[in-house]
Amino acid sequence: MVAAGAAMLIAVSACGQPTQSTAQPLGSVKLAAAEALQASVKSAESVDSYQAQISVDFTSPKDGAGSVTGTMVYHQKPQVASDVTLDKISAGGQNVPGGVRVILLGQTAYMKVEMLNKLLGGTKSWIKLDLAELGRSAGVDASQFLAQAQQLDLKTSVKMITGSKDVKAVGTETVGGVDTTHYKGTFPVAAAVQQLDPEMRQKLEPQLGELKDMKFDAWIDAENLPRKMEMNGAAEGGTFKAALQFSQFNEAAEVTAPPADQVGDLPKGLNGNGGAIGG
Repeated sequence: MVAAGAAMLIAVSACGQPTQSTAQPLGSVKLAAAEALQASVKSAESVDSYQAQISVDFTSPKDGAGSVTGTMVYHQKPQVASDVTLDKISAGGQNVPGGVRVILLGQTAYMKVEMLNKLLGGTKSWIKLDLAELGRSAGVDASQFLAQAQQLDLKTSVKMITGSKDVKAVGTETVGGVDTTHYKGTFPVAAAVQQLDPEMRQKLEPQLGELKDMKFDAWIDAENLPRKMEMNGAAEGGTFKAALQFSQFNEAAEVTAPPADQVGDLPKGLNGNGGAIGG
């Protein structure tokens, strides 16, 4: 499952941008492949919100084949916020009934997991988690989850592939009704992680240590924004392929908390000291 976890981390928290290759026209400008992806980093800096379709397929010697599909809405302002809906989660022939939805607003997370709700006998659709309080009471490193979520921005995603030495343009394609240039290449994971800030790098290096070179495809539009990214690789005898398709740049719907009457606290006894967490 390390390969699957790495795929999710990369797919949702990183991917990015190269340094060499052939020219390919898009619109009225011709850019070398490396230059186009460098320009994509700069364009991503102006994006404060977006929506993404997520797809991850993986195999592992222990759990067999599995897949995850869903959507994500991300906002950077006025605070880091994301709304992730995973409609399908399967591994080893088992599915998670009802899927999973997680809303993150600052240091507060809201989880909607139908299977968990039934097991706990809850009467509310959502469970509220104060990540800071969870860390203090249960000894959970909630800051790690928060730090990863805070890196779910497009800029970090694009930065991850700056270590590629073989990127090239392979043609033009339409993605979500938008004309794009398709780029293909590989990047060394160790070098890609070095593009991240020190705190994030320290958290990701142990989890990505088994990965070597990563294959990627990137579809970049005329405004130098990535419309789609795919990555695939292998580790510990397993394989994975992750895909993200982006849309609604700076137009994504606002991320808001669920209605208060549908939110309950984490049940007593599950936070390490017998007390409920949350408002």
